[in-house]
Amino acid sequence: MNVDILIGGLSYVIVLIALSVVIYRRKSLDALGCITMVVMGIIIIFSANINWLIILFLFLFISLIATRYKKPYKLERGLYEGQRTAKNVISNGLIACIMSAIGGLSLFLFGDSGLLFTCGFIGAVSTATSDTLASEIGVLRQPRLITTLKKVEPGTDGGISPLGTLIGIIGSGFIGLSAFVLGLIPNLALALIISIISGTIGCFMDSILGAVLEQKKILNNEHVNLLGTFTGSIIGILFSFIF
Repeated sequence: MNVDILIGGLSYVIVLIALSVVIYRRKSLDALGCITMVVMGIIIIFSANINWLIILFLFLFISLIATRYKKPYKLERGLYEGQRTAKNVISNGLIACIMSAIGGLSLFLFGDSGLLFTCGFIGAVSTATSDTLASEIGVLRQPRLITTLKKVEPGTDGGISPLGTLIGIIGSGFIGLSAFVLGLIPNLALALIISIISGTIGCFMDSILGAVLEQKKILNNEHVNLLGTFTGSIIGILFSFIF
């Protein structure tokens, strides 16, 4: 690693730490959650590049905005999650972090990070974005259980709604658009196809696991989120072989 790259990476780390302090002071993440975010960010900065981290931060800021949207309504009905923890950061960001680290290793060894790992990264972040938006905005309408389509109370594990599904698709599409703008995927149509399909499938997998396993206390929310992003990542990787 040459000196210019090291200095540039360290400057990004300083910015990352500053952002984590702001996020902590706003009580969006607890202290351990901020530390976890910084560690994962450093891995991405020095294994891939800053554009990959920007994609992950776009998800973070979208999720924070969605969480605070209609806060009084959510508080009144006990649906407001409030301050996120390290478990939330890991369950939503671990797979994306792994994809960037492996992509960076591939870049170091072979001179190419490969579309495979990029698509896996985009699939994971698109799923996290789609699921968060579907959950935070979807609670504003009465959902139906994904396995039976029976009406359930807002906030029920495995509940889905047309509003939540639509906003989730828009969110995953935004991640694809950002990936194109930042140069991770050179073709806009491909970026949108990968992000929307992988994000939507991953989000539905999250809901299915929530309805089948989380309601029975076999898995918790973090397990479900992790498996959902893993599913989205696998779908993204499969698309890399197709295209």
